[in-house]
Amino acid sequence: MSTVVAAAPQPTLWSSIREAIRGSHQDFTAGSLNRAILLLAIPMVLEMVLESLFAVVDVFWVGRVGANAVATVGLTESLMLLVFAIGLGLSLSTTAMVARRIGEKDPEDAAVAGVQAIFLGLAISVAIGLPCVFFAPNLLRLMGATPEIVATGSGYARIALGGSGIVLMLFLNNAIFRGAGDAAIAMRLLWVSNIINLVLDPCLIFGWGPFHRFGVTGAAMATFTGRGIGVLYQFYRLLRGTERIRVLRRQIRPNVEVLLRLIRVSLTGIFQFAIAQTSWIGLVRIVSLFGASAVAGYTIAVRIIIFAILPSWGLSNAAATLVGQNLGAKQPERAETSVWRTGFYNMIFLGTVGIGFILFAGRIVGLFSHDPAVVPMAVACLRIVSYGNIGYAYGMVMLQAFNGAGDTVTPTIVNLFGFWLFEIPLAYWLAIHLGMRSNGVYWSIVIAEGAIAVASVILFKRGRWKQRMI
Repeated sequence: MSTVVAAAPQPTLWSSIREAIRGSHQDFTAGSLNRAILLLAIPMVLEMVLESLFAVVDVFWVGRVGANAVATVGLTESLMLLVFAIGLGLSLSTTAMVARRIGEKDPEDAAVAGVQAIFLGLAISVAIGLPCVFFAPNLLRLMGATPEIVATGSGYARIALGGSGIVLMLFLNNAIFRGAGDAAIAMRLLWVSNIINLVLDPCLIFGWGPFHRFGVTGAAMATFTGRGIGVLYQFYRLLRGTERIRVLRRQIRPNVEVLLRLIRVSLTGIFQFAIAQTSWIGLVRIVSLFGASAVAGYTIAVRIIIFAILPSWGLSNAAATLVGQNLGAKQPERAETSVWRTGFYNMIFLGTVGIGFILFAGRIVGLFSHDPAVVPMAVACLRIVSYGNIGYAYGMVMLQAFNGAGDTVTPTIVNLFGFWLFEIPLAYWLAIHLGMRSNGVYWSIVIAEGAIAVASVILFKRGRWKQRMI
């Protein structure tokens, strides 16, 4: 008698998409790599979509309060760049360490690594937030705020900067879920916190319904409330446990060895993102030489670009998780293949976005400004920078792959040379010495991003990241 074994039906694309949003227990170190990328990338991309939408809607409401309110948000966000750099640096090292332990089939040590990251994040939150509560008005003055802006925005700055640890902890805890492969949980947590924020924004700013009218300070209160609720729920889910990771009460204690390893990886990660963030300040300084219209056009175009490319960070984060887990499972070739494949998908996405920006730059910019002096500047910036989208697509995935392997030194060096030692001098040379003015700055971005992508690919192909231990 012979026995016929029916092959398991392959999941359809739509069933995989539903599963990615719903979340399920999957082993990302085995099975179809395309499906693994899909299950991780979809919730991470959707997470970034709402985050980018939040940034636009928040400015939409604050813009109706007045120019001083908008200036307050802009100046405070400039100060928040340091917090974001710290948060991103901590998050990437946390994701790498948790993913490596999960790939080794060691969820208990993954939880230990997550606890140490939380301890570190809480300490940094207090160290940054407490002084800002008292010195927020002074920090606004340091950024060049007028007395009117300080009077209008001190309350906003106190809450936003003093409570910046909430934002840091939200990103950090979600990094634990991402590293564990629980991308759907991270997505839902950020969606809930941002939706609460979006609902509270107009209520607290304008005093809708039973709420008091707080003006621009209400925007900070809405952010603090929405994301604070998200952080509390994150702690609840970590203690309750998911299918991949659970923090036990006996694990809530310092582990000096793990904490020191995490600090070592995080320091270069923080420096890595600080280099990238501050390089934009250097470019703005050069653009400012050509007048306020050039700065306004550059600002509008960059915000549009950032809004569009945030989903690409979701794909890059998926690559980082796959690298960490597959290295932990002693499958470096699968880790490498996942990066090449994710980079290709990212190239298709950003390439399509770039074509749209090049063809419809005028219409897109027209949604944000009708100033005849500003619009041509913004259109030129949007079109020129979009020519570099394909290179940027591969570069961001490659650099995140290094981070996912726990090698934060390589992308830090690449960023230092690419942004500060190449892009900034090139921007000045093209803009001033070749007389290309602000267009020279835009072309320097394209050239530098292309060079960073090429350098990243060369270093990635050498394969030293495969031997990285964390």
